[in-house]
Amino acid sequence: MTPAAALPDRLGGAPDGKRSLRLWLRLLTCAHTIEQTIGQRLRDEFGSTLPRFDMLSALDRAGDAGLTMGEVSRMLMVSNGNVTGLSQRLKADGLIEHLPGADRRVQRVRLTALGRTRFAAMATAHEHWIETLLTGLTGTETDDLIRLLEQTKRSLRSAIHEEPNR
Repeated sequence: MTPAAALPDRLGGAPDGKRSLRLWLRLLTCAHTIEQTIGQRLRDEFGSTLPRFDMLSALDRAGDAGLTMGEVSRMLMVSNGNVTGLSQRLKADGLIEHLPGADRRVQRVRLTALGRTRFAAMATAHEHWIETLLTGLTGTETDDLIRLLEQTKRSLRSAIHEEPNR
């Protein structure tokens, strides 16, 4: 396999001291490109959004027990208000239902049968889109990238934990 041509350097050939900045910009660009592409495809093919897909995915993984709104908020890393609005729209569409609970202050939600069916179709398409977008990487490159990103995540967590006032 021929090595890929170098991508344009928006930092104008920054010295090695800018490596971390260059890495961050590459990660951001890749993540943004994938997110925008998947978001557009969800809108075009399912009339949905990435946040809706993410919430349905979290509820699918939770099974019949469902999740509290707080759990969904933490999993999606968004505010409780965002989750509340999202859940109201998904409920109106018949994709999720609220579960009765002992404590009225804690709302649990789960997928309906329609929600499970709809999510399964979306998840199949989503997996195919991701495979297509990343088809330019070999299996070994994918494994290496996963390993390096896991290492990066550990580095980030360590650095954040060590920062004062965190």
